[in-house]
Amino acid sequence: MYIFPSTLKRILAALFVTTILASCADTRSINQSSANQYRQAISTEKNKGTLDTSSTTAKRVHKIFSRMVPYARQYNKTGVPFDWEISVIKSNEVNAWAMPGGKMVVYTGLVDKLNLTDDEIAVVMGHEMAHALLEHGKNQANRQTAVSIAATLAIGALASQGVNVGASQDLIGGIADLGIMKPFSRSAESEADEIGLMLSAQSGFNPQSAPNLWDKMQRLSSNGSIPTIFSTHPSDQSRKAHLQELMPKAMKLYQASRK
Repeated sequence: MYIFPSTLKRILAALFVTTILASCADTRSINQSSANQYRQAISTEKNKGTLDTSSTTAKRVHKIFSRMVPYARQYNKTGVPFDWEISVIKSNEVNAWAMPGGKMVVYTGLVDKLNLTDDEIAVVMGHEMAHALLEHGKNQANRQTAVSIAATLAIGALASQGVNVGASQDLIGGIADLGIMKPFSRSAESEADEIGLMLSAQSGFNPQSAPNLWDKMQRLSSNGSIPTIFSTHPSDQSRKAHLQELMPKAMKLYQASRK
C-alpha cells in the first residue's frame, strides 16, 4: 500500500505540532490528584500488611530520604511546593517510583536484591525525585493527549486516500511511539539521571557509586539486547557512560557537601 510522501509529512507535522502546542495541565491540581491516588495505594498496601515501616531497609530508605528532601525543595522550579513523602513496600519487585508532587515508593526488592549501599540508594532516590521535580509525569500525560488528538486528524487524512482504519491506526501508532513517546521517555530518563545524581551529591552521598549501580542493573536486566530505539529507557551502558561524563561536576558538589 503506497502512502504519498506529502501525506506522511502532514501526519508527522500534525503529530509534532499538536504535541508542542498541547495545553499544560495545572501543576497544583495534578499534584493533588496524585496525592489522593497515593493515599489510596498506600492504604491498600497497609491493609495487605506490605507497608514496611520498621525493617532495616525501611529505616535506611527513610533516613536517606530525609537528607535529600531539603535539596529537592531547593531545586523545585514548578512554582508549587511539594509535600514530599516516601513509603517502603515489602515486595520482590526491583523498582521505585515517584508521582507528581513528590509522592514516592521504594520496593524492598530493589535494595535487597541489588544489595544497594546508601550511596546507591541515594542515586536511585535522586533519579525518582528528579522525575517529579521535572514534571515528567505531567508532560508525558500532555504528550499522550496531544498525540491522540493529532492521530485522529492524521487518520482522517489517510482515510481520504483509501487506507483502512486498522492500517491507519497501526501506522500512526508506530510513528507516534517511535518518533515521539519513546524518545521523550528516554530523554526524561537521561534528565532524571543527571539531576538525580546532582541531588544525591549535594546531599552528601558519593556520586561515584552511580556507574556501579547500573552495572548491577545490567546484570539483573533481561532486556539488555533490546535496541535503544525500542526502549523507553536508555540502555544501562549508555546511562553508565552518561553518568561518568557528569562525574566531575557531581564530585565538586559532593566535596563541597563534605566541608
